[in-house]
Amino acid sequence: MTRLPDLPGVLSAAQMAATAGAIADIQLRSGQIPWHAGGHADPWNHTEAAMALLVGGRRADAERAFDWLQRVQASDGSWANYYVGQAVEDPRRDTNVIAYVATGVWHHWLVTGDRAFAEALWPTVARAVDFVLRLQQPGGELLWCVEPDGSPGRFALLTGSSSIYFSLRCAVALAELLGHERPDWEIAALRLGAAIAFGEDRFEPKQRWAMDWYYPVLSGAFDSERARGLARIDDRWDDFVLAGLGCRCVADRPWVTAAETAELVLTLDAVGRSGLARQVLTWSQYLRLPDGSYWTGMVHPQEDTFPTDERSSYTAAAQLLAADALGGFTPASGLFRGEGLPDFSLDEDMAPELER
Repeated sequence: MTRLPDLPGVLSAAQMAATAGAIADIQLRSGQIPWHAGGHADPWNHTEAAMALLVGGRRADAERAFDWLQRVQASDGSWANYYVGQAVEDPRRDTNVIAYVATGVWHHWLVTGDRAFAEALWPTVARAVDFVLRLQQPGGELLWCVEPDGSPGRFALLTGSSSIYFSLRCAVALAELLGHERPDWEIAALRLGAAIAFGEDRFEPKQRWAMDWYYPVLSGAFDSERARGLARIDDRWDDFVLAGLGCRCVADRPWVTAAETAELVLTLDAVGRSGLARQVLTWSQYLRLPDGSYWTGMVHPQEDTFPTDERSSYTAAAQLLAADALGGFTPASGLFRGEGLPDFSLDEDMAPELER
């Protein structure tokens, strides 16, 4: 197991190693990583936790997590929304959850340079992305799910589509690395990026949620017009950020969550505000416990944990990925800055050309 250096003023090497260990302690023998001990797992947060294990030098544990994904993937390329052990808890198929494997496999390649692993996971990624893109709509957005009866979801979600856009960028990069031509993925990414940047009315309104605020910027969909992305962050900063504490989950509740705070850190770093990103990550360390785990969230000013006493694997994972982005510990530290990824963002006057 490799040893991380310190992130001065934020986290020590020992603290980050403990956080990776806290995630590993939750992992089941099957490779599955639930939200917390005894809880359910979903493939998106499971993948994020695998990425953090890799950052923490726990490669074997990370690869067991990818083995689990391969074993439980359905023949159509999808995964169920939630699993408890070997059982499916929620059979709905969430497109964002399914697409994120592409981000995880690309991250593994960046950290390890293991082409054989990437080759072995390629069919898993390809099936997942092809499943997701069947849900793309004429305006470029992606319906958020397939219901248990096989019917498509009724609407698209901005956060989910933004995360899928980022995963598509990773999927195209992986395809190029392995010599696979997928122009259909590239066209889908162009259309999706345009919808995110210029067609927000195509998505179900969720303006009270922090992820709908920062995720379109984190995805890279605004990179061709970065000033618009920066303005988006500035315009609602006071709605979502409690100074000295972190990022609210929703604008109308004083609930600070460590995962959303870490993702805001990644967003700030991606748009060139690394100093502010470090400050925000530093704020959130009051949510860290001595064993390296993190409270999922805390209500202020009462300082009550919410959900009560919950310490989640995905929260610890987001914190480690944010620390890597700021500290440059692994070759994947620039991933969420878009380093090495194709850019499918467009200027506003080009976007209408992509509508069917």
